[in-house]
Amino acid sequence: MEHNSAESPGAGIPGSREDQLVEQVERMRARLTHEIEQRIVGQRDVIEHLLVALLAGGHVLLVGVPGLAKTLVVKTVADALSLSFGRIQFTPDLMPTDITGTDILEETDGGKRAFRFMKGPLFCNLLLADEINRTPPKTQAALLQAMQERAVTAGGTTYELTRPFVVFATQNPIELSGTYPLPEAQLDRFMLHIDVEYPSAVEEVEIVRRTTVGELKPVTRLLDAREILEVQDLVPRVPAADHVLEYAVRLVRRSRPADAEAPEEIRRYVSWGAGPRAAQMLVLAAKSRALLRGRFAVDLGDVAALAPAVLRHRLVLSFEAEAEGVKAKALIARIIETTPR
Repeated sequence: MEHNSAESPGAGIPGSREDQLVEQVERMRARLTHEIEQRIVGQRDVIEHLLVALLAGGHVLLVGVPGLAKTLVVKTVADALSLSFGRIQFTPDLMPTDITGTDILEETDGGKRAFRFMKGPLFCNLLLADEINRTPPKTQAALLQAMQERAVTAGGTTYELTRPFVVFATQNPIELSGTYPLPEAQLDRFMLHIDVEYPSAVEEVEIVRRTTVGELKPVTRLLDAREILEVQDLVPRVPAADHVLEYAVRLVRRSRPADAEAPEEIRRYVSWGAGPRAAQMLVLAAKSRALLRGRFAVDLGDVAALAPAVLRHRLVLSFEAEAEGVKAKALIARIIETTPR
């Protein structure tokens, strides 16, 4: 039986700062979605998930075949939010210093020589890591370390990355030759895994119509980095009742084949389930979703809606699953279906 989420003492009080921020976020979502849809046709779930991760300060892995506007969606979000945007095209010859930056030797006005750190493309608010699985593990690790620590160390000096700092990485699921798949421990650093699907026939006609008549429409800038940080600081304060936390943990635990409550399909087709970080990310993302929908409290629907994106890349399927063509998406749907609320 579904419970009602508890409200925080200050939530919903007319005129309170939290109440004002909730209204602001809800309006921002509507306006931002409208602006993005001036360029992007469809992909509403993708857009919402990107905004959820951005406001929660989490990183995203976008997986889809070429030509589905993954790059354009990310660039449009950055434009609409007045965030500095960086893009790295990952290739097999990319070195860690190509993305983090490096010390260069310069001659000063006095004729002396000194090292100066030249910042790499990591130093931005929103980074698009294009085809992250095409670069060697050493370079992947440099990016993922920066994602985790929000800092870069070079020459014994640590440089803080600009806040907000969020990475939206892409992967092409069909071209596997010459790629370096991300290890499970590194995949776990991403809050959400978003599958970008083909558009419908109607949407595809509209895409062709818009993109064959000239330049794309400009996007109105709505928020700046300071306002985004204010919302990011608000997200952890969104209340989540005990039964909501317990539901999130139960979903994650039931993804583990050794768990006593795991469905039979999980025991058969999953080698390793999601760890505790998945529950943390699930609750944090649910708080962000609640804010985007004008609520200062998380409900069970928020958790269930985001569970597939949080769990998808955290399940290690068995050889039997691969042989029988069983996908993580179907297994997660089974977990949600069989987990009581």
